[in-house]
This record gives sequence, structure tokens and C-alpha cells, in this order.
Amino acid sequence: MANKDQIDDRVVGVIGSGSFATAIVKMLTENCKVVHWCVRNEFVKGAIELRHHNPTYLTAVNFNVKNLAITTNVNELVSACDIVVLATPSIYLSESLDKMTCDYSGKMFVSAIKGIVPKVNDVVANYLHDEFKIDFKDQAVIAGPCHAEEVAMERLSYLTIASTAENQKILHDLFSSHFIKVNSSCDVMGNEYSAILKNIYAIGAGIASGLGYGDNFTAVFVTNAIREMEVFLEGIHETPRDVNESAYLGDLLVTAYSLFSRNRNLGNLIGKGYTVKSAIQSMNMIAEGYYAADSIYKTSKDKNLKTPIIDIIYSILYEEKNAEKQYKKLTAILN
Repeated sequence: MANKDQIDDRVVGVIGSGSFATAIVKMLTENCKVVHWCVRNEFVKGAIELRHHNPTYLTAVNFNVKNLAITTNVNELVSACDIVVLATPSIYLSESLDKMTCDYSGKMFVSAIKGIVPKVNDVVANYLHDEFKIDFKDQAVIAGPCHAEEVAMERLSYLTIASTAENQKILHDLFSSHFIKVNSSCDVMGNEYSAILKNIYAIGAGIASGLGYGDNFTAVFVTNAIREMEVFLEGIHETPRDVNESAYLGDLLVTAYSLFSRNRNLGNLIGKGYTVKSAIQSMNMIAEGYYAADSIYKTSKDKNLKTPIIDIIYSILYEEKNAEKQYKKLTAILN
């Protein structure tokens, strides 16, 4: 575990004020003397400064505001920081970064976003590279398994941070603490896509639960899902990787099974008979898997990949197919 004196020359900031952004700020305050934090609006900023906690998400996490430099201005944060952690929902990322007009050359951008950027229908890494000319060597990706709610309770959690070898120790020291264990990886693209895919599969696990399928089916579903994930990842970016590692299988397991999982909860509502629209509207947090399913399905078709689980989840979410009937088809092909 690092200490504040070891890394106080690294200025770190977080963009986003949702649950995972709040959890990341909590992680960073363990090691950084000051964490810069760009939040959504003045209300959130004022509430944190006054009450010492996020007024909407992870409200049990109390901050020493002397360790925070809170702003609503993305340029103020990026200008001040060497390392910028992106932790907004994917659908809001471009809204935040389109305002970025300051010089960001040479800075490291770390994505904690587990979704597709709708503006470009692509992953964050490609969005940053194509839209902002941020080199892949200056990027990193945070993967799980790591639920924000357990971080808030300081339950032991694990992160996998994918980056270039030279950046791995920097990020390891920034995030490690008595309740956060950090693994390193060089598979940036694979970690980013797996974090997206597991949300889609978690919706599928939730649909199964809502339909009344039990643990036995869910175990088979997840077993098939990790094999399908491997097919997709190899089709997108072929590189040596072991999908049984925590960043892939571990993150899939916790997202598919945990009651904290918003994607699983969305699927559960759909399985219980909610329309997709009404299920989304009933939730107070973003289920990234819904928005990602459209892009991932199309990518799978473009690459001519065999992804039957993704196909069926897409048909329920976007083609209004009956969940019960689609899952009867699914039971015939899982093994």
C-alpha cells in the first residue's frame, strides 16, 4: 500500500459524481493529499462542501473536504491534474468532455466507464483517441470486480487496472489501500470490452431471475456467457489473455449475481413483466448494459461472431421480443 508522501507529486482528478465516481474519490483520498473532483452542478458541489458527503450517491461516505478540490468546471480540473479519471455514465461523457478546451497534452486519462459512448458508438479508448487525439499509451482502464457500495463499506474489493507497463506502478500505488487490492494488466481493450459485456450478460441473468429460473440455470448461463465473452474479445482484439481472471470472469460473476448490480436489477424487472421503457424509468441509476447492447450486437454481426446470448438479450431490449419465449429458445442452446 502506498502512502501520501510517496505520491503527493501526482495530481489526480475525477470527473463524475455518481456512485462509482464517489467510490473512486474515496479510494484516492487514502493515498492523495488532495483529490480534485469535478461534479455535475453547484448543488452537488455545495452539498459535499457543507455536509461532507455526496447528497445522492453513497451518502454514507464522509469526506474530509480539506482533501478535496471540488469544481463544476472540467477545464479547471483537467488543467490542474496530471491524471484524470473519467467516471461519468457513458451517455454523459461527451457532454462533459466536449467542454474541454484546455491543454491536456501529456496527461493520463483513466476510464472507469463501463459502457459505449453513444456519440460515436464506440468504447471510451477509441473515443479519446479519435476525438481528442489522446494516445493509447496515455490511457488506462479500471475494471472490477468492484461494486461501489462495498467500497463505501470498506469491504475488501479488487480492481484490475489495464495500462502500459510504465504506468502500472503509478496507478497501483494510487488506488491500493487496506480495502482495495489492485491487479495490473496490459490488455486495455480486452478489459474495457469485458467490463461492457458483463453488464449485458448481467441483464440476461436478471431476466432469468425475473422469469423464475433458479441458481442451476444461472450457473449454466454464466458459464456460457464467459465462453461467449472470450469469442467476442478474440474477434475484437486478439491477444494473450485468460478470461478466467478476475477482471473478466470475476467481474461477470459479481455483476450477474449481486443484488447491488443495477444491470441485473434492470433485467429482473423485465423478466417480471415490465416493459423495457418502464423498467429503465423505474431505476434511479444508469444501467450501462442497456445502452451497450445495441452497439455490441451490431459489432458482433459486423464481425460475424457467434454470440447467441447477446442476440437474445438484444431481441428483448430492442426488438420487443417476449422474454419468456426468447429464454425458452436460449435453454435449448446452452450447455
